[in-house]
Amino acid sequence: MAIDLLRLPTDSIVRPDKDRFLNEENPFEAMMSRFDRAAELLDLEPGIYKILRNPEKQLIVSVPVQLDNGDVEVFTGYRVLYNTSRGPAKGGIRFDLKVTLEEVKALAAWMTWKCAVVNLPFGGAKGGVICDPLTMSVGELERVTRRYTKGIISLLGPDTDVPAPDVNTNERVMAWVMDTYSMHVGRTENAVVTGKPIEMGGSQGRKEATGRGCMLVTREALNHLGLAMKGATVAVQGFGNVGSTAAKLMAAEGCKIVGIGDRAGSFYNAKGIDVDAAIAHVEKHRSLEGFTGAEVIDADTLLTLDVDVLVPAALENVITTKNAARIRAKVICEGANGPTTAAADPILDEKGIFVIPDILANAGGVTVSYFEWVQDRMGYFWSEADVNERLGGIMTRSFQDVLSLSKQHRVNMRTAAYMLSISRVATVHRLRGIYA
Repeated sequence: MAIDLLRLPTDSIVRPDKDRFLNEENPFEAMMSRFDRAAELLDLEPGIYKILRNPEKQLIVSVPVQLDNGDVEVFTGYRVLYNTSRGPAKGGIRFDLKVTLEEVKALAAWMTWKCAVVNLPFGGAKGGVICDPLTMSVGELERVTRRYTKGIISLLGPDTDVPAPDVNTNERVMAWVMDTYSMHVGRTENAVVTGKPIEMGGSQGRKEATGRGCMLVTREALNHLGLAMKGATVAVQGFGNVGSTAAKLMAAEGCKIVGIGDRAGSFYNAKGIDVDAAIAHVEKHRSLEGFTGAEVIDADTLLTLDVDVLVPAALENVITTKNAARIRAKVICEGANGPTTAAADPILDEKGIFVIPDILANAGGVTVSYFEWVQDRMGYFWSEADVNERLGGIMTRSFQDVLSLSKQHRVNMRTAAYMLSISRVATVHRLRGIYA
């Protein structure tokens, strides 16, 4: 299959509302409030607590780039390696005007817990560049990517730090990162990034992995609650890759998708939305704007629909103290990172809503990224069926591990997921000790 070299990496990506995220609460401290709760329940020793509450490395780099008009612009880039006790750091690179160090730290910590909760031999990392890729030419975007890669190259490597796509980046950007790194080390190194094009060592099933993981854990949650997948009503907030894939796969399992929404609009159809038609509309128009297969509703109404399952799959901090009491879903599957604020958690608990936390719900993507890394290092590649089967086993087992801990300690799934992941990271630190 031919690769469209002129296609902008941003052509199908929805940019999150960072203002809402940063104004609501400090993202790192919000994440750490959940960490603290889990650490207390685990009776984590003070020394280990201090280690796990601090990132290993934080790198800030200047990214000077000559623009197409001849001007030079200097962007700021970040890369945070939060913890590498279990293996190489793993985490995406995002290009966005409102990238901050606090956000990158929080997301790197999230990646640490996410990799641990599904028991991957990875630590957590995150990176970003403060820029607006939607205003850049392909050439400018490539130059930003390559100069940023050079700035953080001391951290990169298949044994140290393995980036992946994130907000406003995709497989094309990963190809540039891989090529830049390969040119510097003097050999082709496929395993330095994941989320690459198939032609460059990418994995089958990677694009659908996060949405597929959401479907798999939702099925487990409904089964746990005594509810059938067939006929379950679902609302999906965010109709990018994760949300649309989750909707399509849930529909294939018999769910009725009654609500969908993206940055351009939200839609409701009590009889069920034709997900394939909605996906085709987005592919043609780059958003849901103008979709005719359902009635228009406002974004807040979408989140508070009376459904069995709500999938927030786009923005951070969309479920807050302002709307949590009005959420009517029986199950929330957090397809996005941080869609629920820490302050909203007790409200959802009081309502008896079963929340599948982000570090578990959307771990399908990093799991198949792990598969890609393994395949690159072996030089042997699996079929999509093999990838999906392996993913299903890991997601199902991880859900049951978290559920078991939740029952044992009588805590919600989020706290149990943090307890499981923190305990796994802490155990490795105890075994390794502290290098003098």
